[in-house]
Amino acid sequence: MSEGQWTSKSMPYLTPRAEGEPDAWTAEAAARGHWGGQRILYAGEQPASEDIARMLRVPAGEAVVRRRRIVELDGFPCELTDTYYPAAFAVGTPLAATAKIRGGAVTLLAELGHVGVRAVEEVTARLASDEECGHLHIEPGEPVLLLSRVTLDAADRPIQGDVMVMPAHRGQLRYETRIG
Repeated sequence: MSEGQWTSKSMPYLTPRAEGEPDAWTAEAAARGHWGGQRILYAGEQPASEDIARMLRVPAGEAVVRRRRIVELDGFPCELTDTYYPAAFAVGTPLAATAKIRGGAVTLLAELGHVGVRAVEEVTARLASDEECGHLHIEPGEPVLLLSRVTLDAADRPIQGDVMVMPAHRGQLRYETRIG
């Protein structure tokens, strides 16, 4: 792994934090001697696109809550993330506002009674869009990794959908599987 790359695991981002603990990204970065932060660019209701509707199992065009963030490492953008929630439980909560959520959104979801027990992730690669190049400080034509994740509760209902875009040359995803 070359300098500037980051290997990340998904599990900490699916687990609610204990009271007083920072969000998973802040904690992961600090454990490695870095500063992890995020800037929230947008939060609010919008109609679900066909892809997001499939992810959250709602009709296309139905209102969902979206949070768009730039995730930063030592003040430099490393990920552009759009997170979506069913409007039925997210409207009127901090999920629909631009303030940082103490302990992270997964912790707030658990406090609201929505605990994820399973996540399904898909990873693809493509070239960055012009907008993504601007947000991530990369050149046009550079490849990005696209990680799409849906988190499901014990009743197999989607409670959160994430679409994360990362410069391919700056990161690496690591998966661990337990059998039995």
